[in-house]
Amino acid sequence: MKKMRLNSLLEAQGIIHCNPEIMSGVPVFKGTRVPLKTFFDYLEGDGGLAEFINDFPYLKTQIMKVLENAAKLIIAQERAA
Repeated sequence: MKKMRLNSLLEAQGIIHCNPEIMSGVPVFKGTRVPLKTFFDYLEGDGGLAEFINDFPYLKTQIMKVLENAAKLIIAQERAA
């Protein structure tokens, strides 16, 4: 089975997209200028998920899909190891 990257999976599902005209091609949540990296930066910070949802409530559905897909990829990688 080919190892799939999270960005590729999220882009295929229409959750994020990369466009050189938007934020210089950085992966952003579709329909926004919010980079995916910003979400992960929040997770690493003190406020975490709750602060991200508070600051970007319109992305709640998309971030839940990001977390679901990340979990699926981790489980698949563990099974393949």
